[in-house]
This record gives sequence, C-alpha cells and structure tokens, in this order.
Amino acid sequence: MRLRFLGKGGSGDGDCPTLYATDQQTYLVQGWETKEVGTVEIPHLLTGFAEPDTFIGADMDDTGRGTFRLAGRPVNEPDVIAQLTLADDEAAIEVPKKRRTYYGGVDSK
Repeated sequence: MRLRFLGKGGSGDGDCPTLYATDQQTYLVQGWETKEVGTVEIPHLLTGFAEPDTFIGADMDDTGRGTFRLAGRPVNEPDVIAQLTLADDEAAIEVPKKRRTYYGGVDSK
C-alpha cells in the first residue's frame, strides 16, 4: 500500500495523529490507541485534511473533548508500518474514502 501524506496535528511532539490517502482509494488514519482493537482517537482538526470532495467514511463518535473515536481495519503490514512514525500510544487503521456530493437547491435570486 502506498501512502500520500495529507496532514497531521493534535499533539506537541512530532508523532501526531496523521491522515494519509492510500492507493487503494481509502484513508489511513494514524491516531491514539484506545482499549478497542481497530479503534483510534483523533483530534477534530484531522478531518479537515481529507481530499477535496471526499470525507472519512467511518462512523465517528465525538468524545466531547475535541476528539473523535473511529474504527476501521487495523493496519499491521510491516511494509505499511515502516512508512509511518508511530508514537508508543498510537495505532493505524484503514477506513473508506467516500465521495462528497452536494444535493443543494437552486439559488432563488
């Protein structure tokens, strides 16, 4: 799996939660580990790095403290992990990339 860096942020050190686009038309989300395998926690700001006209296609639970919890396929492949800089308290998951479609109304002007 090839990764393309999209953005990072949320912690004071360089090993921050990070969002990547993959060559599989998915997103790889690097976030803080939780007690549930395949679930990470990310800062709200990370969702803003999604590619234009797309969004992270995973259910997100707002923790109420500026972060979301989301689940996906745990990423354990050595060649993919080697492309990441994971802090000791981080894990990576793969989630769907969904197309954003606007179904708005016509301007009444």
